[in-house]
Amino acid sequence: MKDQLDREINISKPFKRIVSLVPSLTELIVVLGLENELVGVTKFCVHPKDLRSKKVVVGGTKKVHLDKIKDLDPDLILCNKEENTLEMVKELESITQVHVSNVITFEDSKDLVKDYGVLFNTTETATNLVSELINRKNLFREKLNSKKLRVAYFIWRKPWMVVGGNTFINSMLEINGWENIYKNAGSRYPETNLENLKEQKPELILLSSEPFPFQQKHLDEISEFSNSRIEIVDGEFFSWYGSRQLKAFKYFQELQNYLSTPL
Repeated sequence: MKDQLDREINISKPFKRIVSLVPSLTELIVVLGLENELVGVTKFCVHPKDLRSKKVVVGGTKKVHLDKIKDLDPDLILCNKEENTLEMVKELESITQVHVSNVITFEDSKDLVKDYGVLFNTTETATNLVSELINRKNLFREKLNSKKLRVAYFIWRKPWMVVGGNTFINSMLEINGWENIYKNAGSRYPETNLENLKEQKPELILLSSEPFPFQQKHLDEISEFSNSRIEIVDGEFFSWYGSRQLKAFKYFQELQNYLSTPL
């Protein structure tokens, strides 16, 4: 079979020793019933919360300890085009096969779950998961109101960075019925400034809890430049794909309900 970058993956033998270098994929692997096969994870693999105490932590998503991974003798390493680097993938391929995901939309996430079902011989579990994801998405969309808010979603400070188009977060904003004012900014994660934000006149500004941990003081800082409603949101539900979305649509519904209430 092929991964999401159209790279060949040999599945003639079952994978017994898996290293995951992507937090959302780590969680997905566990949900698919493969926790015992998972031998290595990153320091950011926080779900399930006790997993890192049971597995070998091999580094982060951008920099890993190759010697630790070699010692684990994995037969498959899971990476992602955005979260890991091309250089890293090339180095890892000297150890074993590397499956690279590329998730931009809900459809991509759904397809990845299906692929993992084939990859790890867990087709029934993966199929059931996909059905549940589709069901929860559809139920959420049915309850959406018709107002399409113009939104800015911040992910970083110094420099200020927002989410642009062709990103999974942008697709989650659109599923929420919102219009990302930076969708056509020419970059997936464009830099901006608060003067520009003021000119754009968004109706809603979202500050993500990750990768930059926005707090009330940052909300106050931005509010000096904008009269828009500003909220700090849980970035995992906007940026994690796969099984995390089982909880994301409930979170989105609660957020929509909260936003519908005047401050």
